[in-house]
Amino acid sequence: MAHQNDRAGNGRQGGRNIVLWGFVGIVLFFLLTEHRAHVFGVLPYLLLLACPLMHLFMHRGHHRHERTHERSSPGNSDEAPGQGERGP
Repeated sequence: MAHQNDRAGNGRQGGRNIVLWGFVGIVLFFLLTEHRAHVFGVLPYLLLLACPLMHLFMHRGHHRHERTHERSSPGNSDEAPGQGERGP
């Protein structure tokens, strides 16, 4: 019987989510239509803010790449170029 109560609760919660997202959509619509000049005035600053954020997030891959080079021995001439730590 506990399962039946859980299902009934999820149905009501789903209905509340639909109403909440509908309300949020209506509010966003009126904010954009009534305050269009303010919203579009902020867009260049958002673009400038995106540049340093992209710089921070895009450099994460470079750090992993540098660590793999530190592990391989640079003076080992027996390995063919490009093999690194891989086997024969």
